[in-house]
Amino acid sequence: MLYWKRLFAAVSLALVTAVPAGAATMGDDGLYKEDWFTVTFRDMAEDIETAAENGKRLAIIFEQRGCIYCKQMHEKLLSDPEVADFIREHFMVVQYNMFGDEEVIDLDGEELTEKSAARKWGFVFTPTIVFLPEEVPESSSVSDAAVAIMPGAFGKWTFLNMFRWVDEKGYEGDEHFQKYHARKINELREEGRLDAE
Repeated sequence: MLYWKRLFAAVSLALVTAVPAGAATMGDDGLYKEDWFTVTFRDMAEDIETAAENGKRLAIIFEQRGCIYCKQMHEKLLSDPEVADFIREHFMVVQYNMFGDEEVIDLDGEELTEKSAARKWGFVFTPTIVFLPEEVPESSSVSDAAVAIMPGAFGKWTFLNMFRWVDEKGYEGDEHFQKYHARKINELREEGRLDAE
């Protein structure tokens, strides 16, 4: 009996340590997933309204199969409770496949696929996060309506500070994101919390 208990304990420990903390889950489409991402019909106007009804902002994220930076974003940033909790509280995030065929309806009403939307909107890097306005703009495309776009992979504080800057509507004020970010980095340095960049 003792043998079986030890064997069970050893196997259990091996299973727990085999998958590192923060390991991203991969979907059938080859993209890494978060259980708090929102699945929608990808109607941009509808998604902005749904986010607003829930007291949030819409952020769409373009990723692609095999993207090492997307994987790092999921494993290092979106698995960090400070980052994930802030985003979940303030944003509705919808994932797009840069080379996907799912239907998308742009703000101007044009019906596209995910890949043709990426081309139309000029997105070429993954991950690319697009932050949309609080209200549906009149006949505009996503690329014209976006209040901020974050193309590529960044460290924790740049990543989180962009979400904070958008949430605080920094794009409406005089403090450019880079100045906002520098100020926040100095505050973190003073608090002794500068651990990720």
